[in-house]
Amino acid sequence: MFSLCACATPAKPTPFVSLPSDTVAPSPIPTATIVWFPPTATFTPLPSSTPNPNPTQDQRAHHGDLILEDLFDRPDLWTHGKQNTGSIAFGKREISLGISEPQGYLVSWRAASILNDFYLEITASPSICRGGDEYGVIFRASSSADFFRFGLNCRGEARLDRVISGSASASQPPLKSGAIPPGAPSVSQLGIWALGKEMRFYANNAYLFTVRDPSILSGALGLYARAAGADEMSVNFSDLLIYEFSTVH
Repeated sequence: MFSLCACATPAKPTPFVSLPSDTVAPSPIPTATIVWFPPTATFTPLPSSTPNPNPTQDQRAHHGDLILEDLFDRPDLWTHGKQNTGSIAFGKREISLGISEPQGYLVSWRAASILNDFYLEITASPSICRGGDEYGVIFRASSSADFFRFGLNCRGEARLDRVISGSASASQPPLKSGAIPPGAPSVSQLGIWALGKEMRFYANNAYLFTVRDPSILSGALGLYARAAGADEMSVNFSDLLIYEFSTVH
């Protein structure tokens, strides 16, 4: 089931609120006690992860009807503006996350969207990106410190992190895939199929891996970018589509 909540923001402060177009809303900034991007050594067998041995094969997820299309023509729905580590800006039917600080991290949250079971696609186009620089989708966020984060990096790898109370663990460590173009400029379509505890991940219509984790079953949506080193990093997102879930064959 997928739900879109147009109700008022809960009493508990969260970043998932509609913002005026000229409002600056800083992304969550890690402190010294928070591990946002753990080394792969933190990976544990649970939750279970099943990579695809042949990721270049087309195994596109089946899905139901389209229930949300976001062309990024409504700035009031997303966090944007100048941030401590860079800026988030709107272009022509796209949103751009540009990092200017070493090892900077940016998040743009979408207001009034709660995802339960769904299939999601979004196009990501990094324009400045090197090595471990990373970009992707945050989903099922119950708060700014509790969510799943699916990302690609500029080495041509995909990963999934689970963040609980601000500390991340690698549910799927970086997995090399021929379906993901390395470097920039490049274009990739990210896909997420989620039904209960089972989540399946795609890049450019190629199946990557499956993770089963019941810890967070619903929540809000965001986009993120991270610079792995001292250089600038920039990525544009466009064509967000969300469908009702369906079985994958």
